Amino acid sequence: MSIYGQQVDLATLAQDAGIHFPNDMVYLKPEWKSNFSLAMDAQPTMITATNAGIPAYLANYLDPKIIEVIVAPMKAAVILGEENEQKKGDWTTASAQFIMIEYDGETSAYGDYNNNGQVDDNTNFVSRESFHYQTFTEWGEKELETAALAKIDLASRKNLASILVLNKFQNQSYFFGIDGIKNYGLLNDPNLLPAIAPLQQWGLSTTDGAEIFEDIRRLFKQLQTQANGTVTHEDKMVLALSPTIETELLKINTYNVSVIDQIKKQFPNTRIETAPEYTTAAGELMQLIVEEVDGQPTAITAFTEKMRAHQIVPASSSWKQKKSQGTWGSIIFRPVYIASMIGL
Repeated sequence: MSIYGQQVDLATLAQDAGIHFPNDMVYLKPEWKSNFSLAMDAQPTMITATNAGIPAYLANYLDPKIIEVIVAPMKAAVILGEENEQKKGDWTTASAQFIMIEYDGETSAYGDYNNNGQVDDNTNFVSRESFHYQTFTEWGEKELETAALAKIDLASRKNLASILVLNKFQNQSYFFGIDGIKNYGLLNDPNLLPAIAPLQQWGLSTTDGAEIFEDIRRLFKQLQTQANGTVTHEDKMVLALSPTIETELLKINTYNVSVIDQIKKQFPNTRIETAPEYTTAAGELMQLIVEEVDGQPTAITAFTEKMRAHQIVPASSSWKQKKSQGTWGSIIFRPVYIASMIGL
């Protein structure tokens, strides 16, 4: 073997130095010793793409926990009382009537032979129309298996999406009803009395807690006027407003007392509920609602079907399923027990 001009016998290397080369090694010819590039003819120009490391996905960590996007809360049924979300009829029911009775009569001076004075009752049958709506869930065979590679149960996730979509629509119907039919919401029932205006906008930096509480007191006064003295400040009520305006209830008066603290003291049985729907195109809205009078709820939210899952329909390599619900919107039995203020 030729190494820098010296010939070294392979057997001698093995015997004397313990260096072993394969038997098929050949000696370099003396004329090659000044031109080693002949043995490195693959190096000057590369034929493979330049690479600095391993594929990036091999260094990637996929967290198995799934983070769901939060949507706006659905609060209509909470505001009117979850126990007052009621089923009326079923999915075949197109309309409903609610009986309203008003007592009437007169008295007259007594006389043994007088026949004056008479009582009566007046009965109305108030009608409402239901609205039924639907959505479809679809799964593909390959789609399911592909999602499973990321440990995602796609069929269950799509089912959850269908439930959310239906319930969001139902919540909207509880607030706004269905346009074009006798189906109304808590915010737009035509029988609601006109809203009053605040003394000033609550969000102004110059508006303090005392001025905000004065508006709430004025709203309660409006409620008493509408109810003709059948409401007291100790009755169970709901103060409903938007989350944005609720923050103004943290403002304080000159005695360092917040609006919320004043509400708790002056209206001990009043709860505060928020919903994004109280931010309206006409301005910030607030409602003061008496929960019930003489055992009769002021208003309820109502449905025909809360959830109807129809049969799963198979196709060649996919499936689909319809889900449906039905709503009556919000049924307000006694609009006089709801007072509103707009433009906060």
